[in-house]
Amino acid sequence: MTDGPGFSYVLPLRWEDGSHRDEMTRYLRWLATECSDVIVVDGSPMSVFAANALAWQTSATHVAPDPAFACLMGKGAGVETGIRRAREDKIVLADDDVRYARAPLQRVVTLLAEYDLISPQNFFEPLPWHARWDTARTLINRALGGDYSGTLGLRRSTMIAMGGYDRDVMFDNLELIRTVQVHGGRTFTPLDLYVRRLPPTASHFWGQRTRQAYDDFAFPVRMLCWLLVMPSLVAAAKRTQLSPVFTGAVGSMLLAERGRRRAGGTQVFPVSSSFLAPVWIAERGICAWLAVLQRAQFGGVRYRGSVIPKAAHSKRALRRELDTRIKGQVEPSVS
Repeated sequence: MTDGPGFSYVLPLRWEDGSHRDEMTRYLRWLATECSDVIVVDGSPMSVFAANALAWQTSATHVAPDPAFACLMGKGAGVETGIRRAREDKIVLADDDVRYARAPLQRVVTLLAEYDLISPQNFFEPLPWHARWDTARTLINRALGGDYSGTLGLRRSTMIAMGGYDRDVMFDNLELIRTVQVHGGRTFTPLDLYVRRLPPTASHFWGQRTRQAYDDFAFPVRMLCWLLVMPSLVAAAKRTQLSPVFTGAVGSMLLAERGRRRAGGTQVFPVSSSFLAPVWIAERGICAWLAVLQRAQFGGVRYRGSVIPKAAHSKRALRRELDTRIKGQVEPSVS
């Protein structure tokens, strides 16, 4: 592997087939010229794992997740395994649908000289209809502070010092961010740091709706707002009062457009996604109730044969856990 700047790239994945292998192989070959090492932590079935290993043997260190890090959210095992295999302190962690270009990759690494964790902003390219729809969520999040992307920059030393993070949660990136913050790490969300993300298939998009709504249990006030959407629409329809609905729809479009215009976002986000904000909010209003039903029926959200009860822990809960660990001199669960 070609020596590059001092950072490692960690890519956890789990594939059911090799339909994206050729494209990923090209991306990994490019990454190998940009960084010190690329670690692919592959939780795929054996036949897919073996084919991936053969295709990527000259571009990446290809390993299976360490059984010691087994968890409900399989990605967490890949994250922990990759971080501990990394040669460098500066790490770029990314889902398998993230596609960095050189400039944003270098900027993440540069920012890690000052911060413990960097959270870039994703944008979809290409833009099928469902990616435009889901981009409305990104824009609303940006208007309210910042979106949660499928990639992070982080310091290996910080992760080791804090003993890892709870991997048995659904919203694993948020859990990781909050854990770093509670341990005193410096985090930064640069709204003008854009990283491309490949859109899912339409069928995968539909399959994610309730799962993504379940993530909002980590934001109780926001979840309450989503749960009020459909009752409010029904009440307005019964009273035949359409003006509140119209006002809410226009307000959501303006909010999304504010997120689109922040930090040069108009260069990567389509204006059509701002107009789709009311549609996305209606979808989330429905799926929030489906998430509540899953929690009531199964005790959590169903994910790849498992049930995951927790979306993510609050900072208050993480601080309590840290205080208990310090006072009781309890060793970290992950060394």
